[in-house]
Amino acid sequence: MNKKQKKIISDGRKNLKNTFIDLIFSFFYQRYLNIIEGILLKYFRFKNKKNDFFNEPLITIFTPTFNRASILKNRAIKAVLKQSYKNFEYIIVGDGCTDNTEEIVKKIKDKRIKFFNIKRKILYKKNVENLWFVGPVRAMNFALKQAKGKWLARIDDDIIWHKDHLKRSLEYCKKNNLEFMTSATEAIKFKKKFKPKPYKINNYTMGGANSFFYISYLKFFKFNIHCWKKSINRVNDVDFFDRISTVGTRIGFSKKINNYVLPRPNESTWGLDQVILKKKEYMKKYFA
Repeated sequence: MNKKQKKIISDGRKNLKNTFIDLIFSFFYQRYLNIIEGILLKYFRFKNKKNDFFNEPLITIFTPTFNRASILKNRAIKAVLKQSYKNFEYIIVGDGCTDNTEEIVKKIKDKRIKFFNIKRKILYKKNVENLWFVGPVRAMNFALKQAKGKWLARIDDDIIWHKDHLKRSLEYCKKNNLEFMTSATEAIKFKKKFKPKPYKINNYTMGGANSFFYISYLKFFKFNIHCWKKSINRVNDVDFFDRISTVGTRIGFSKKINNYVLPRPNESTWGLDQVILKKKEYMKKYFA
C-alpha cells in the first residue's frame, strides 16, 4: 500500500460517523433484539433437543450476490462444488441482478444449486460505506427463509473455501457440542499474504464471516438491516456475531484455515478499504 492509498483509506474511515438519532435508535433496537433473541434461543433449543443434527445432515450453503457472475462462478460456486462433504443444498440469491448471473448459474447442471433473484431495494442511507456494512442483508435473510438444511454455512461470491470446510466444521461442532462456529482465514492484501487476527467480541473469538457455520434452529437470528446505524460492530457479520454471542449461544473457533479472502480482479485489497479506494466506481455500480 502506497502513501496515497493509505491516506485515502485513513481519511475515509475518519468520516464514518452516524447521527445522534441513528445511535439512539440502534442502542434501543439492539437491546430489543437481545431480549427477543434470548427468549427464542431457549425456546428453539428446547424444541429441538431430541433432534439428531449429526447423522449425515443436509447443510444449507447460502451466497448473496449482485452482478458478479464471473467471480461467483470461479470462486464461490467452484469452492462449494469441490467440497468433500456432499450432502448440501446451495442457495444463491441475486439482489436484483441485471447481468448474466442467472444464466451462468443455470448452466451448471447440479440439482443442489438453487438460484433466486429478488427485487432490489436500498433500505439504508445510500453511500458506499453503508453498502459494505449492510449491502447483502436482504439477500441473506431471503436465503435463510428458503433453507431446509440442519446446518447453515455462509460463503460470499468472491470467497474460496478449503475443500474440507463443511466436513471439518460439522465434526468440530459435534466434538465440542457447539451451535455456532467460525474458523481462521488466510488473506491477501496489496500482494501480501497474511492471517487476519480474529475479532474478540463478548469474550468469544470470531473468525472469518465466510466460515460462519451454525445449527438451523438459529435461523431466527436475521441479519440486521439497521446495523449501519451503530457506533461499533457496524458490519452485518460482526453485528450478527455480537448478538448471537450476547444471548448464550454455544460458540467455538477453529484455528484451522477454512476460507481464503483475495482481492477481486483489478483490485488490490478487499472489504471497506477497497470500497473507500474505489468510491466513485462503487457508487456508479450500486446506486446509479
